[in-house]
Amino acid sequence: MRMRSWMAAMAVAACCMTAVGQNQDTFTPMPLDSGFGPMNLTEPSITPDEIIKEFTSKEDQYAEAYHHYTYRREGRVDTIDDDTRKVTGEWYEQDDVTFNPSGARMEKVVFAPPSTLDQGGIMMTPTDLQDIQHNYTFVITPQNLPEYDVKYVGRQKVDDVETYVFDVTPKSLDKNNRRFEGRVWVDEQGLQIVVSNGRMVPDDTRKGHEDLHPPFMTWRQQIDGQYWFPVYTKGEGLLHFASGYGYMAQDVHIRETVKYTNYKRFGSTSKVFYNGAEINKDNNQQPGQQPDSQAKQK
Repeated sequence: MRMRSWMAAMAVAACCMTAVGQNQDTFTPMPLDSGFGPMNLTEPSITPDEIIKEFTSKEDQYAEAYHHYTYRREGRVDTIDDDTRKVTGEWYEQDDVTFNPSGARMEKVVFAPPSTLDQGGIMMTPTDLQDIQHNYTFVITPQNLPEYDVKYVGRQKVDDVETYVFDVTPKSLDKNNRRFEGRVWVDEQGLQIVVSNGRMVPDDTRKGHEDLHPPFMTWRQQIDGQYWFPVYTKGEGLLHFASGYGYMAQDVHIRETVKYTNYKRFGSTSKVFYNGAEINKDNNQQPGQQPDSQAKQK
């Protein structure tokens, strides 16, 4: 998010916005869900390194499968007045994530009313859209594992699922490649992430260029009895904008939700016909052969 500068908007154009700063250590923390049980700090039966190796490999398989599914994504970003608890501005968009006729991944906007976030003095940025489209569905695979320090925390029950808990921290910060920082819960049986809770870092804190984002939590659900796909994300925090361009410092309460529904595996089927009759591979017919029914008639 960026703070909208009304002075700059009037001086340049309505689409020219500026931003102000934030202290990263004063975010409102995300509360854990009531379905989380007590943390078991005993060592697991296999080493944490073995668990990491196994679950990152499973996450790699999940990521590949995920790209073969279509689904609907519904994103909402609200500014909240903490005195009245009412929504003061909103960005909303429904997208269908699907494939074009050539099989390439595509996103189609289904519904996107005009944003009213400017009434709260802020605006969406490209990194906000990137978070909604990609980062909130964080995965850690053997390919990006070298970018992170992964530390075993313990075991914890999430609703009815027994999980391993790991803290994930980027080894370095790069403003051009934002990374996840937080905690993940990994299903002990399927060895896939079922919950992730953290932030994408770093924020841009340069005065006049700041781009600020709240922490978030993403829940997954098992789809087709095999893979755990994201179904709901909630991000919430108090963004602390510093003074700039003649304006006083301002705190903005942000709430984001993303819902992922209607998962369907994308694929195609083919049938072979000969002289108007389908050739069934189960009867060992080869292309060019006549179907049995036609052979009998002849």
